[in-house]
Amino acid sequence: MNLIARIPAWLKNKYTITSLVFVVWILFFDDQDIFTTYFKHRAELHKLQESRNYYLDQIKLTKSELDLLKSDRSTLEKFARERYWMKKDNEDLFIMPE
Repeated sequence: MNLIARIPAWLKNKYTITSLVFVVWILFFDDQDIFTTYFKHRAELHKLQESRNYYLDQIKLTKSELDLLKSDRSTLEKFARERYWMKKDNEDLFIMPE
């Protein structure tokens, strides 16, 4: 009952052993192994989804502000005065630093 005699011949082949060692090395021990790469991609996907949601919210907010600016003249005047420091001809503008 020799233990080596029980091993099938295809497992004793040096090419099979080399291939198995190579596959195990690539799957588990390499810098780009399957688990590390999977978790990196999952984390990146999560960040990108959060970023996408943030920008979609910003687009909605900007569209609502644009609709408000298009519909209400007093809001447009307030926006122009605050954002671009616009003034009427007979007014003086004083900018106070915070």
